[in-house]
Amino acid sequence: MRNVVYRLTLLAACAITQQVHADDTALVKAAQANVPEFLQLLSIPNVADNAADIQNNAAFIEKALQKRGFKTQLLQNPANRPLVFAQLDAPDAGRRTVLFYIHFDGQPVIPERWSQASPFMPVVKQRDAMGAWAEVPASRLQALPFDPELRVFARSASDDKAPIMMLLTAIDLLKAEGAAPQLNIKLILDSEEEIGSPSLAGVVASNRPLFAADALVILDGPAHASGRPTLVFGNRGIVQATLVVYGPKVALHSGHYANYVPNPAMRLSRLLASMKDDDGRVLVAGYYDGIDLTASDRALLAASGDDELALRKRLGIAKAESVGDTYQTAMQYPSLNVRGLASAAVGGKAANIVPSEATAELDLRTTPEADGRTLFALLKRHIERQGYFLTDGPPSDQARAVHDKLASITMGAVEKSVRMPVDAPVGQWAYRAVQAAATGGDTPVRIRMVGGTVPTATLVDALDLPFVIVSTVNADNNQHTHDENLRMGHFISGTRTIRSLLTTSYP
Repeated sequence: MRNVVYRLTLLAACAITQQVHADDTALVKAAQANVPEFLQLLSIPNVADNAADIQNNAAFIEKALQKRGFKTQLLQNPANRPLVFAQLDAPDAGRRTVLFYIHFDGQPVIPERWSQASPFMPVVKQRDAMGAWAEVPASRLQALPFDPELRVFARSASDDKAPIMMLLTAIDLLKAEGAAPQLNIKLILDSEEEIGSPSLAGVVASNRPLFAADALVILDGPAHASGRPTLVFGNRGIVQATLVVYGPKVALHSGHYANYVPNPAMRLSRLLASMKDDDGRVLVAGYYDGIDLTASDRALLAASGDDELALRKRLGIAKAESVGDTYQTAMQYPSLNVRGLASAAVGGKAANIVPSEATAELDLRTTPEADGRTLFALLKRHIERQGYFLTDGPPSDQARAVHDKLASITMGAVEKSVRMPVDAPVGQWAYRAVQAAATGGDTPVRIRMVGGTVPTATLVDALDLPFVIVSTVNADNNQHTHDENLRMGHFISGTRTIRSLLTTSYP
């Protein structure tokens, strides 16, 4: 019975998200021709802390672009992690220019958590009769009829190498059709997005004439869970922070000193607990100030049509936090997240000690109404109100002698939030394009502001361009964690969407 229920569920899902149709024959052919190139690109490690790996990615991408007729340049930065710039002019003079942004670096990996030999050895999988992922030969990607439910598992399969190959496949498809872009295409491929794009602003400033354009399109992020074409008109920013609570000068024997020396791990736990209530709302004074959603804002958020029950089921939670009454509403508010905790050790390395310190890594997602530096200042004040004396690092003997509660908090990378009106000309153009590419009468989803962070603000501030984010990969892609994957049906639909953007004249 379980197998029957699973198969019926899968058939129902495919009815919504099939995304491969009879008129996609040429598209499928172009995609299948590029599958080996895609798998090659995924096999090149791309974590930004290895400059040589980033250089290898840049060289591969530059060669792939040149093969399609792009003029390219490697734009250097101080860390020797080159960005790739490319340009392809429309055959008709007088066309408008659109700058496309994609990144090719990826999040760090913990190989042992992946269900394959290496995150950089891409594998192809399908669900078995019980719904588990089972590896199949990569040759299945070349079979006909094309199976949209096959998935490629590898780091950056979705975030964000897939859009690179979608764009290249769209160019190949146009060439095969004897058609041409109706835009002058400029392309910037970022090598440092996953570490906050620290050199992007400087590279743009040093090469300002290269980036002259009429609009900016960000190709990043997951499409709506329904599979409908997805446009996003803003993204939250981010500020990172490291919070350390100090205990004794050195770790101490717990038998001799527990009950006498305060434990910094316990204190950190209580301090973090003071920052949010049981329903997930931030308790830091002033944190949500300025957020005032209008009736039209709420109507736009509701129009996304999210299936909240299905979303919670996919995420494996019984109840959502109560910052907003829906998922989309929650994304309009700043967040306070603990992204990691450390104190002493666990498992085989655990020792019976009172640790000397405890650390929490935080990321605060910001909105245009609540910038990162303001939120950091509010958080710092909250910590002081809990009785902590803040130091600039490990406390001095004098500070230890005077203050019972000692901590430090340092601010890391800051990326601004940015938002665009959905009825701006760039939004209207993108809506026409993605609707023209939609199949089965699908209406594009318009998202007011996505929860994740991309360096939109860096480009908008430097170039003063109207923008839109076009999201093309499957929502359940496991980005930033182990077993990241791309559903091949989304590779087809994403290529179709990008092809339509390239062939829709910008106003």
